[in-house]
Amino acid sequence: MKVVVSRKIPGPAVDLLQQQGYEVVIGADFSGADAILSLLTDKITGEVMDAAGKQLKIIANYAVGFDNVDLEAAKQRNIFVTNTPGGFEASVAEHAIGLLIAVARKIVSGDAYVRAGKYIRWEPELFLGTELAKKTIGIIGMGRIGSVVARIAGAGLGMKVIYHSHGKENIDAEFVDNLDDLLAKADVVTIHVPLNDETRHMISKKELSGMKKNAILINTSRGAIVDEEALCEALSNNWIAGAGLDVFEDETPIVSPTEKILHSLSNVVLTPHIGSATVEARAEMSRTAAANIIAALSGQTPPNLAK
Repeated sequence: MKVVVSRKIPGPAVDLLQQQGYEVVIGADFSGADAILSLLTDKITGEVMDAAGKQLKIIANYAVGFDNVDLEAAKQRNIFVTNTPGGFEASVAEHAIGLLIAVARKIVSGDAYVRAGKYIRWEPELFLGTELAKKTIGIIGMGRIGSVVARIAGAGLGMKVIYHSHGKENIDAEFVDNLDDLLAKADVVTIHVPLNDETRHMISKKELSGMKKNAILINTSRGAIVDEEALCEALSNNWIAGAGLDVFEDETPIVSPTEKILHSLSNVVLTPHIGSATVEARAEMSRTAAANIIAALSGQTPPNLAK
């Protein structure tokens, strides 16, 4: 059987698949594939599935998200779609906290200042930031990643933790049923929900205008959860103090107009979608994707169906 991996990926997936006797091909030509191991940047449409052939049994996405795959088209063709939902909670949570500290303490601006040769001596007002201890962090989505963020922020940084989610969780934090109430209370808002019709532009102009002027917004989830145009307006006009973003509405190679604005702002820290980019997380994602493929090609239902 033939497995096509759209691009070279870290971790043991290729070795695990080859150990099963599968032919593993790296590249974007899916013709003849019994299984496709895809990335979020691969648009897997019905046409792509048909081009692969009727023998295609599974599309194993190497990500927790799967909005790059046409689920309805896959269902019509009896093709499994899977994701890699676990194993990178710590990595993404740590990255969210890292972005938060970088924004709050102006670390990126300070680094650039030193590298530019501008640092002469210690100054009492140079790059004044804000402490996080005793501040309130509002977590949107208390799932696997959100709960790790809550633990680090609460026990590690001494922050008060509040959260908005579909329901109350068994966690030492205050549940806030109304999103607007959370936004009004929080000094930091961090997003940890999947992208779907309900969450697309969940944070837009109305929500941003309801946040504190000293608030920091962190997004390591999916870019389209935040209305990027509204965020640019909020940051440019100091509706909020700053933002840390690892994801963007448009992650194609073409830089969008809103991204150009974000690039020009000193109160935002940007990273290139690397929240899960650790050796440990990538290895677990790789193992999970391979396990999904092996199950499907063995006539079993894969353990991580996208839903």
